[in-house]
Amino acid sequence: MATIYQVSELAGVSLSTVSRVLNENDYVSKKTKQKVLDAMKQLGYQPNSIARSLASNCSNSVGVLVSELDGPFFGEMMSAIEAQLRAAGKHVIITPGHSEEDKEKNGLEFLISRNCDAIIAHVEAVTDDYLVELNKGKTPIFLISRYVEQMKENCISLDNVMGGYLATKHLLDLGHRDITYIAGPLFKPDAADRLTGHKKALNEYNIHFDEQSLYVGDFKETGGYNGLKHFFENKKQFTAIVCANDEMASGVMKCAREHNFELPKDLAIIGFDNVHFTSYLYPTLTTIDNPVEQMGKMAANLVLKDIYKQNRADIEHIFSPNLIMRDSTPRSN
Repeated sequence: MATIYQVSELAGVSLSTVSRVLNENDYVSKKTKQKVLDAMKQLGYQPNSIARSLASNCSNSVGVLVSELDGPFFGEMMSAIEAQLRAAGKHVIITPGHSEEDKEKNGLEFLISRNCDAIIAHVEAVTDDYLVELNKGKTPIFLISRYVEQMKENCISLDNVMGGYLATKHLLDLGHRDITYIAGPLFKPDAADRLTGHKKALNEYNIHFDEQSLYVGDFKETGGYNGLKHFFENKKQFTAIVCANDEMASGVMKCAREHNFELPKDLAIIGFDNVHFTSYLYPTLTTIDNPVEQMGKMAANLVLKDIYKQNRADIEHIFSPNLIMRDSTPRSN
């Protein structure tokens, strides 16, 4: 089987020149390119990704670390990243971090060991300092759904404070004053920021934030179900509930119906993320749009621009959330 080194010798060019031909680099003259192609044909050489990596010190693969491999949110994120990179001739290696510090570190180190050219990471448990230090190594780290000031040029994030603010302000504008809140795990930056936005909206209406109106969930249906059950058990009076993501909002709906609530008449519910199932719930769920698909594409474009030097449109580093009004948030009686 012919090797890239034999192609180099027969064509009378350097390995780097063969690499540029393999990677379709425009900086090779037509005459030189034809010499390389003729040598490949004569030797019966079939290029592969490993050979290209050896010749160019580029694996054409990007590592992707996400919190979970299931669920609509991460499914949309991974699909958008993979599709954008695949269209540019790159491959992805995906591994989960499960929102645990040790597992996130192990996942990042695994991707580095696979000689990925870059890593797109959705990480929640590792510290900013760890990420900044890791980014100084051989493999550039790009963050999605997280903002780290020292790495801001490598971040694609959402203004979660504004999202939390918009959700609660919507209910306040509808006349609701007794509002409970089901948060995601507060060690996660996006969950903490959304709660900050909730408090900001309450403050604008001169409403005191009551710790008894807060339940910290798990960003899953169980968190919403158990959160509403918690408020019922503690005889909390409220007319509306803000959920820090849509999955918890769907859990709230299930629990409310089990307690004979007529929705949306008896309880206003708002979610966050605008995942695909929200328009199929009954009632359809009012939510905050988290443009994870566009953010995934943007993270991929950032890697293609910075690492592979492909011309891309201007990079948008911080996305703005929008209120998606549906049927689950009636005006207060």
